[in-house]
Amino acid sequence: MIFWIAIAAMTALVALVLILPLARASSSGAAEAEAQDRAKEQAVYRDQLRELDRDQKDGLINATEADYARAEIGRRLLAVSAGGIDAEAGESVTKKRPLRRRLAEIAVIMALPVVGVPLYLLVGAPGVAGQPIEERLANPGENLDLLLAKVERHLLQEPDDGKGWDLVAPIYYRNGIYDKAVDAYRNAIRLEGKSVERSGNLAESVISLDQGRVNDEAVAALNDVLAADPKNARARFYLALRLEQDGKRPEAFAAFKAIRADAAPDANYLELVDKHIAATDPAKPAPSAEAAAPGNPGADDVAAAEGMSAGDRQQMILGMVATLDARLKNEPKNFEGWMRLIRSYGVLGAPDKAGEALKTALTNFPAETPEGKQLLALARGMGIGAEGSAP
Repeated sequence: MIFWIAIAAMTALVALVLILPLARASSSGAAEAEAQDRAKEQAVYRDQLRELDRDQKDGLINATEADYARAEIGRRLLAVSAGGIDAEAGESVTKKRPLRRRLAEIAVIMALPVVGVPLYLLVGAPGVAGQPIEERLANPGENLDLLLAKVERHLLQEPDDGKGWDLVAPIYYRNGIYDKAVDAYRNAIRLEGKSVERSGNLAESVISLDQGRVNDEAVAALNDVLAADPKNARARFYLALRLEQDGKRPEAFAAFKAIRADAAPDANYLELVDKHIAATDPAKPAPSAEAAAPGNPGADDVAAAEGMSAGDRQQMILGMVATLDARLKNEPKNFEGWMRLIRSYGVLGAPDKAGEALKTALTNFPAETPEGKQLLALARGMGIGAEGSAP
């Protein structure tokens, strides 16, 4: 009952706020407005009488017609002057405008409960007590934002809670917040100690943050995984990928072949491993930068990607771009490779890396050369400058 009394009071208050301007207009401005309207109409009718006299004088109408017209105009002029009958509609002017105003007031009052109450019953929860922010944080349910807010606030107050960092790190990673995931895994390892899962997840977060490049921090974490689990396929794969990115094709080929030999026949990563075996086979010529860049997959790439999860495909693309980046360090005069690398980083949403690639490419192909002009034109079209910003 208290709830509905409150709703009624709020409705009345809002209606009062909306109606007050109408009420003020009716009490203070209506009389003045009506007087101005009557004055304008009177002036029109007087002008018509003067024009009628001129027409009769000029012989445009005869005396009988002039008398009839003069009588009608005079009747209308008297009606307006007295505030009586509206000349056109035959309604009372003094009654017509207040009626419109009253109808507007009624519409405003009725619209609030008629529209508001059913809408609240449809999307609201009138039977549930209000929950302050503290209570909602204590029971976040499926609300991810509330859960993160709760954990982050707790970790600000208790930065040495290793289990809290362990809880929030995978949430960050799954939602693509890689910088926070890396920090969370670092803290979890510092406070809870190394484990295969924590070190592996830290490595994967670092790789994702670095757009697929297996950097030194990732290598250190992966080595920690292998120290506890020498056959760990995930750690071995990323370490083999590092060899490939460094241009060490024979070593990478051997590492991928070893992973393949130890894998179960139904392992879900075999297609990805087979792709890298084919790409690093020393018996085959090294693929060109153009072929290795995403956007130009070959038949084997398409076949490998069809059975992958979205995360595996993304990792494959990031690995291909990182491999191309590493290869161009050994092939700095590969103009098509630089074009593909800049475009690939732009597509991946990494303008800073695209800017770095452009800057390096321009040291090999100066801006005044035809190749340099093409590089700059590509960057301008993507809104990327030499430092990753708009040129």
